[in-house]
Amino acid sequence: MRKFICLAALLAVTGLQAQKQQALRIDLTAKGAQVSPTMWGVFFEDINLGADGGIYAELIKNRSFEFYQPLMGWKTLGNARKEGSFLVINRGLAAEKNPRFLRVQVNNAQAGDLGLENEGFRGMGLKENLAYDFSCNYRLDGKAVTLKLELLNEQDQVIGSSSLLLPASANWKKIESSLMSSATVQKGKIRIGIVGEGQLDLDMISLFPTDTWKGRKGGLRADMVQLLADLKPGFVRFPGGCIVEGHELSTRYQWKKTVGPLEERQVIINRWNTEFSHRPAPDYFQSFGLGFFEYFQLAEDIGAAPLPILNCGMACQFNTAELAPLEQLDEYIQDALDLIEFANGDASTQWGKLRVRMGHPAPFNLKYLGVGNENWGPQYVERLQLFTKALKAKHPEIELISSAGPFSSGELFDYLNKALRAMPADLIDEHYYRKPEWFFQNARRYDNYDRKGPKIFAGEYASHVEGNLEADKRNNWLAALSEAAFMTGLERNADIVRMASYAPLFAHVEGWQWNPDLIWVNNLQAVGSPSYYVQKLFSTNRGTHTVVAQLGGQPVAGKDSLYVSAVWDETSKELILKMVNAGPSAVKLPLQVNAKLQPGGTIEVATIQSASLTANNSLEHPDLISPVWSKLAIPKKGMNALLPPQSLVVWRIPVK
Repeated sequence: MRKFICLAALLAVTGLQAQKQQALRIDLTAKGAQVSPTMWGVFFEDINLGADGGIYAELIKNRSFEFYQPLMGWKTLGNARKEGSFLVINRGLAAEKNPRFLRVQVNNAQAGDLGLENEGFRGMGLKENLAYDFSCNYRLDGKAVTLKLELLNEQDQVIGSSSLLLPASANWKKIESSLMSSATVQKGKIRIGIVGEGQLDLDMISLFPTDTWKGRKGGLRADMVQLLADLKPGFVRFPGGCIVEGHELSTRYQWKKTVGPLEERQVIINRWNTEFSHRPAPDYFQSFGLGFFEYFQLAEDIGAAPLPILNCGMACQFNTAELAPLEQLDEYIQDALDLIEFANGDASTQWGKLRVRMGHPAPFNLKYLGVGNENWGPQYVERLQLFTKALKAKHPEIELISSAGPFSSGELFDYLNKALRAMPADLIDEHYYRKPEWFFQNARRYDNYDRKGPKIFAGEYASHVEGNLEADKRNNWLAALSEAAFMTGLERNADIVRMASYAPLFAHVEGWQWNPDLIWVNNLQAVGSPSYYVQKLFSTNRGTHTVVAQLGGQPVAGKDSLYVSAVWDETSKELILKMVNAGPSAVKLPLQVNAKLQPGGTIEVATIQSASLTANNSLEHPDLISPVWSKLAIPKKGMNALLPPQSLVVWRIPVK
């Protein structure tokens, strides 16, 4: 819901100090290019504790004992020699997808004698008066055993408890209970006391809050998903990112291992576990509780097109650069074909049947598929060609995303750009992690691209402010302002640019590997950065067609530190202007629109600004830099847009 303030005082003050500009001429006599519904989207990668410990709401770390250190995250309680013993059993190939479980020998243990504690992901965020769902898989040889469940705060005080009786069972069973937290804590944990007699096997020990997105058991963190839904994104790109490639091919992302029952989704190390020596994350693994089914479901929930990216037989070229031989590429290509069947096939197909069995009878309406991530060189092109031939033969309706590599210019980029255009590719995925100056200077990057060539997917971009800054402070207003300036150029060239997404998406304040990031979280809060609010203003004011808006007969892309894009919204019959003033002084920008405006109509105005380019949002001040909405009556003559210094201003003007 938008909150509006009175604009009159702002205009009176700002107008006196504003520098007068020549008129911005806006031509509504002919609609320009259509703005794709997928123009502004989101990019998700499991980096910075983005999935496990982040949007996937599971609170227990290493729930199935599959980390390299099987008891990482766990603490055993009691004198094992007296009351019982803890053994990690590895079944190897007999249970390859979930080989380990914990065996506890319970020898007439009384309350307080024997148990386990789990620390969670940098602690467990627990909320007052919220119920938590506990579950585990167990086998029990012997008498009944009781689990005494306790939620603990930072001082090990009990803030929630429950008991769970486990009857003897020779086969694996799932059993559930619920606990209510009596307090809100940032770094809680769970204690599991074990009382009774017998040999107890435990696996898939789980704890979820009940306030998940849409109330789904075992689902996603609602506050994090809500921030995505509020963006109204046109697409969700998943699952990355470099984890698609893997450090080596054995750790590449394999979508088939992320669907089906949770206990059959094989845990692997996350490639960001050891990527940066200055940010080690030895407890960073992928449980795949957030798998491809959940990704598709998330995209559907928030009204976005799914855009999966698959490995093309190449590991990360910055790491091992392993290659699958061309004669062994059939497995990778078949994975792509099977994914299309999983997303769009009916119940008569093998993979469509699995989707239906998982609870989604209707197809996910997949239209886009990426082949490779940030891969480059002739070895990528020859693999891409094999993928393209096979996929287009069976699914010509699917548009393919091709990688332009990790750089936005230079020898590697030039080689791929030429090769992909010669194929020709459907969409070329360009990435840019550059300084703010680059983004200001490249607002006209696509003005002279070949209008008949492949379309562009700006798949990963973020403005990187240099200097000795704390991680979240790199997400400052300078970075966001430069991205806004660049995005006016993407929008102005909507006939070429079909998709764009900031990256990375999420970062845990205590578990990040890469920065800056769009949204910062801890165990209880999720906060949009200034870049998030820039993305939101563009994506929620997308419009349907471009409109010509010029100063002196030229696009507004840096002259006098101004950047402007204009779109027409056919649905609401509004002209939408996005105007960036990157300069230190306010600007009074006259507007000349060759259309009849609604008499007595009201212009809605959104303004993001800060007197300090180094200002940023934080967990303590989450909305310090965010849009302020106001209203302005359409004047009978002489419209002037007043742009504060270092600001992004959006106008929605109703047109008769």
